Amino acid sequence: MRAALQSEIGQDKLEVVDDMEAVGFGPGKVRIRVRATGLCHSDLSAMSGVLPQPAPFIPGHEGSGVITDVGDGVTSHRIGDRVLVCWLPPCGHCPSCTRGQGHLCLEAFGNVATPNFKRASSDIFGFAGTGTFSEEMVVPAACAVPIPDDVPFDIAALIGCGVTTGLGAAINTAKVEAGSSVAVVGCGGVGISVIQGAKVQGAAQIVAVDPVESRREAALRFGATEAVSPEEFADAKNRITAGEGFDYVFEVVGKSATAQKAYEMTRRGGSVVVVGAGALDDNFQINMFSLFFDEKKILPSMYGGGDVLRSYERTIALWRAGRIDLANLITHRVSLAEVNEALDQMRTGVALRTCIEL
Repeated sequence: MRAALQSEIGQDKLEVVDDMEAVGFGPGKVRIRVRATGLCHSDLSAMSGVLPQPAPFIPGHEGSGVITDVGDGVTSHRIGDRVLVCWLPPCGHCPSCTRGQGHLCLEAFGNVATPNFKRASSDIFGFAGTGTFSEEMVVPAACAVPIPDDVPFDIAALIGCGVTTGLGAAINTAKVEAGSSVAVVGCGGVGISVIQGAKVQGAAQIVAVDPVESRREAALRFGATEAVSPEEFADAKNRITAGEGFDYVFEVVGKSATAQKAYEMTRRGGSVVVVGAGALDDNFQINMFSLFFDEKKILPSMYGGGDVLRSYERTIALWRAGRIDLANLITHRVSLAEVNEALDQMRTGVALRTCIEL
């Protein structure tokens, strides 16, 4: 089968090969024919080494497809089921899951260190234990979440990561209050989803902050009340909040410099919500006096900060009701053979989300 391969960490191009094999099928597993996958910035971060990932590996973790086989003991799925890929499925019995924090479940991370592909005699890993830049893959049954027939594969793929992450940051983690002021730093697919989540919650002002003009224009179409460049951010704070700062500032870049700026732009007693996935050696520092005196809440948001299965259902309900726009998040479409074009579109910022159709 065909797949896009990253042979070594640090390579900026993927090799599309046609002799890959999905392995590991057996009890508790399902085989998925991938139909659509989105390119998430986390894929680029894994390729560059910002996020830890063993290599060689197949990127992609935001996908959807059809189940073509089920292993022994799998009773929840059938051949022909349409599914989205959940790269971090809650196990249901670990301490995090029993506390209602399934998005912090560590059991699924064991999949990351287990090769689920093979090429010739070499073991190949899948990013985050999945690897959706492939025509077929084998994953634990819990990673395959059934989707209704009216949800297209491309939209289902986005729900599997970026949309859930962004909406959940606003709805689950921050619990944005109606009438509040919000700023979103970084307006790719996840940032746009944060904007839509803040709009659903009833925020009065939503300021999009991004250096790319096309992304600022897109943010306005998706619900931002104003869009500014990073250089204009401080002026926007002064105009909109009389210098006090925003009630909520979302950092959707994954860098300490933008997290620091988000902290500065948040009012005393407000919330800084960290959505971007950053590097292990990029440290964020706050002096202890400010931490105490300003009482700003620092809220990390992992995978939307809530029950991912419930979040999927909520997202589909909001999409069906016309409360959120998912179709127009997909600004570009490519085939697997054109995957490197998708990488360039993400790096230059021209794409909100590129859908790779298989």
